[in-house]
Amino acid sequence: MNNTLFSLTQYALSELKDTYSENEIRSICRLIFMDVLKYTNINIHLKKYESLPESFVNKFYDITVRLKKNEPIQYIIGETEFAGLRFKLSPAVLIPRPETEELIYWIKESVISPRQVLDIGTGSGCIAITLARIFSSARVQAVDVSEEALQIARHNAISNAAPVLFQQKDILNYKAEKEEKYDLIVSNPPYVRQCEKKKMQKQVLDFEPPQALFVPDESPLLFYHQIAKLAQAILLPEGSLFFEINEAFGKEIQEMLRQFNYQHIELKQDIFGKDRFVKCKK
Repeated sequence: MNNTLFSLTQYALSELKDTYSENEIRSICRLIFMDVLKYTNINIHLKKYESLPESFVNKFYDITVRLKKNEPIQYIIGETEFAGLRFKLSPAVLIPRPETEELIYWIKESVISPRQVLDIGTGSGCIAITLARIFSSARVQAVDVSEEALQIARHNAISNAAPVLFQQKDILNYKAEKEEKYDLIVSNPPYVRQCEKKKMQKQVLDFEPPQALFVPDESPLLFYHQIAKLAQAILLPEGSLFFEINEAFGKEIQEMLRQFNYQHIELKQDIFGKDRFVKCKK
């Protein structure tokens, strides 16, 4: 009978072997046990042969069926961890990535006590909310074109006790207000070209919001160009601009920023050795 943590893990390893690696399956099982049963890692080890409630076993089977259809575990559970905080998720927002945590830590190392912060294309709010927690005296604002995404972000701000002001704005048609000024602007905008779809996992292609992922092949720097242009108007002198980028366009983004007369342009690689972040100053 599949009614222990051990047997359910074995069941998942068998059922999901064509979709995930063994390590990924074990990590997913641990996530389910911790999130649904509220077990700690120690509980999982000590109680792996104990009988489980039938309701949990049935829920585990249901989750496995959804995982076999490539639905991401973060959407099934409805939340994820990012930079030590918990974030509610839905298919209206991208699943936060470990690389974006690296961007947060780079900002934390590089910027001293910003007063006015703007996150462009906030999605779940993970960047804005984490920065609001790190820079507790800053006034943090965040914008997104999707009202559905903003509803999730507002929920996350409340649950993480982060005072962030969220507004619905389309960055491609952004009208800056006269008094709008920031000393830190950050964005992880859409940067995946349509031609890159064939290399992507079904978990991403079939479930994550395409408007938050893709740009036309013929204008891959569409959002970066628009944000760099906007930041010239709303970034304070010596203010910082940070981007997460497509690894294929590090040099092109640096050149574009030079054309906008930004200074101290720096390209940084992620933990996988790929060009992933750019920072500069006005």
